[in-house]
Amino acid sequence: MSGISISNSSKYNKIIFYFLLAWTILNAIQAYTLELQGDEAYYWMYSRYLDWGYFDHPPMVALFIRIGDSIMHNEFCLRLITVLASSTSIWLLWLTLKKYEVDARAFVLVISGIFIFHIYGFTTTPDVPLFFFTVLFYFLYQQYLEKDRWGLAVLLGITVACLLYSKYNGILVIGFTLLANLKLLKRVSFWGIVVLAVALYVPHILWQANHGYPSINYHLFERSADTYSFSNTFSYIPGQLLMAGPLVGWFLFCKAFTIKIKDAFIRCLLVNCVGTFIFFLISSVKGEVQPQWTFILFAPLVMLATIKLKQLGGWPKWFLPLAVVNVSIILVVRIIIIAGFGFAKTYGHLKSYYGFKDWAKEVKHRAGDSYVVMSEGFQNPSKYNYYTNSLKCFAYDTRYYRLTQFDIWPMEDSIQHKKVLYLTYYPVKGLTTDSIKMPAGTWYTAWVNDVRTYQKVNFETTETQVTTTVAGNTTFDLTVTNPYHYPIKFTDTGYLHPVKLEACFFKGNELVSVQEAKDTYKKISLQPGESTHYTFNVTSPLKAGNFDLIFSLRTDPFPGSKNSRIIKITVK
Repeated sequence: MSGISISNSSKYNKIIFYFLLAWTILNAIQAYTLELQGDEAYYWMYSRYLDWGYFDHPPMVALFIRIGDSIMHNEFCLRLITVLASSTSIWLLWLTLKKYEVDARAFVLVISGIFIFHIYGFTTTPDVPLFFFTVLFYFLYQQYLEKDRWGLAVLLGITVACLLYSKYNGILVIGFTLLANLKLLKRVSFWGIVVLAVALYVPHILWQANHGYPSINYHLFERSADTYSFSNTFSYIPGQLLMAGPLVGWFLFCKAFTIKIKDAFIRCLLVNCVGTFIFFLISSVKGEVQPQWTFILFAPLVMLATIKLKQLGGWPKWFLPLAVVNVSIILVVRIIIIAGFGFAKTYGHLKSYYGFKDWAKEVKHRAGDSYVVMSEGFQNPSKYNYYTNSLKCFAYDTRYYRLTQFDIWPMEDSIQHKKVLYLTYYPVKGLTTDSIKMPAGTWYTAWVNDVRTYQKVNFETTETQVTTTVAGNTTFDLTVTNPYHYPIKFTDTGYLHPVKLEACFFKGNELVSVQEAKDTYKKISLQPGESTHYTFNVTSPLKAGNFDLIFSLRTDPFPGSKNSRIIKITVK
């Protein structure tokens, strides 16, 4: 196969145009036919509470969703900007590669065979804007390398800020790009990019500071595993090869990593691709690395692989049939998912695309105008809110789970002293009186009167790691602040449901010990914004080992909320 000549430019542009048309139509069909995945519904809730930041992620995905959802409230419009961003990203990749005269046919084979592009061609998560602005960054950076102009610097500054407003992984693109070309530090315009990007990002930094840096605490500390699991590292590389293409992923990585560096831009792509791959490989030591976390490396992977094929003068004879089979497998899977055939409605995360619209309708029928409370994470409560186009389902984040954006939004305030419909995955003796059995699953229901919760209350302490003995006593000086706009008190007088302050020791996900505080905490009464101290003498577990300690406020019938950071306890 010969390389592209300039005279073939129009022909190959036509190939790209028809490919993008087909790509956009396929993604639009899938965006229209599939129900929302749980995370998508959660990010839709972001768009209902527009802000400069959120517990899990920066706010760009909320803007993507808000734009589409403002047109019409359905799955297609929620995903509309994602579909357009996917096609635009591919077009920008092609424009960036034109300098290297890569073969349009090779480009189409590579793009269409990368599995992760199919997933995020319609699924709307923070990874979508992250990838779009990553590609836009490379498109502008290539020009900036050749022309040191302030206009390009301004566009790059805005793009860098958008990268960081999309997902924190964007910092890797910036860091590895600078590492690949330290000469940038000598450009005055480079510092202009830095100043502009930082200035645009200040609102998010202030949001984090005003909320106690929840994203930093979650991503850097609470999400990390205490012990190393070889399975996390072992599964990382196969996961990346699968995302790059079930049959051709290994080939793309091989070609990308062995490219001949002929200019600063290729060096930038290689450092980003290899650097991101190694960064997350190392990260697997601290816990599971989800395959989509490396989405940013697939932009340089595409460009490096197609440039390498150009350097080689074409692809091997066996690559074309293998690539066609690879694409065919992916298309068959997508068709099965669209139609809901076979394993689609029962396998893993796929089953969350089906049946929840009817489920939400049935729950709404039973709840009427009352609020709904669920204690099973953030996804299904978000689905209920989306499919009822309301904000009347609250996710009670239990001590067994993690904190979410539901711990920041003002939704908890709305359920106090109200009668709510409580949904659980399991029957609770003496509480649940009915069940909801749907294709999406089975839930047990109960009506709870005069709801009382303290999910936003946080007990702060200076200790983050403590070493003690078996059954040893440790005294914690806790600072508790009233985060609500109304007074709170821990007395049980005048309340239907008593409150209990408990120290909870966890071993992994297992609750191994619970200790209630002395009843002096019942005297705590706080006006909005007021703080006080409480001394809690905690007795450590009866066995040696490493434990996670949290402080929890529990009110019946709920399991207890997570009201402090995790404190690492070593019992000797």
